[in-house]
Amino acid sequence: MNRSNIIDIEGQIHARTDRAILFSTDGEEDGAAWLPLSQVEVEMKGRNIAVVTLPEWLAVERGLV
Repeated sequence: MNRSNIIDIEGQIHARTDRAILFSTDGEEDGAAWLPLSQVEVEMKGRNIAVVTLPEWLAVERGLV
């Protein structure tokens, strides 16, 4: 089985539901991506600023890297 690389990305959370966050790396909601909370870990750094830990494939798929 191919193990996914896990990466950390700092950015802004624009919205949150019970199952997902709307997250961007540049602070612009227009380019933000929904990330399922089942696939990510969120560490809040400020009011809406967070470090999100997620599989690299998911970050690539959602255009975050």
